[in-house]
Amino acid sequence: QVQLVESGGGSVQAGGSLRLSCAASGHTYSNYCMGWFRQAPGKEREGGATIDTDGSTGYADSVKGRFTISQDNAKYTLYLQKNSLNPDDTAMYYCAAKPQDGLCSRPLGLEDIGYRYWGQGTQVTVSS
Repeated sequence: QVQLVESGGGSVQAGGSLRLSCAASGHTYSNYCMGWFRQAPGKEREGGATIDTDGSTGYADSVKGRFTISQDNAKYTLYLQKNSLNPDDTAMYYCAAKPQDGLCSRPLGLEDIGYRYWGQGTQVTVSS
């Protein structure tokens, strides 16, 4: 059973930075496509960033250039470095995993398709 646990959320002022972490148990990142999704109040969940088994990455236009996804296979931990935050980034952030399918770092990888495992989420609030 794969378990994902996010941490690192909190409150920050616009322009600030946060780093989210997602600790995994039950699998190694080498076999799974990993993604960060977010859901703001009253909005649908949307994909933010993905990382494939070969290290290739994909980003939504809304976060490209500001967010960086990475993973530490030795520590079984996924990260999301978030810089230049703005109030529109306020949301619950989730990490998710799916078996590698060749779509991870492509635009379709940002869609909620095939992601089998989800964390409980960590809240990020950005004030202006």
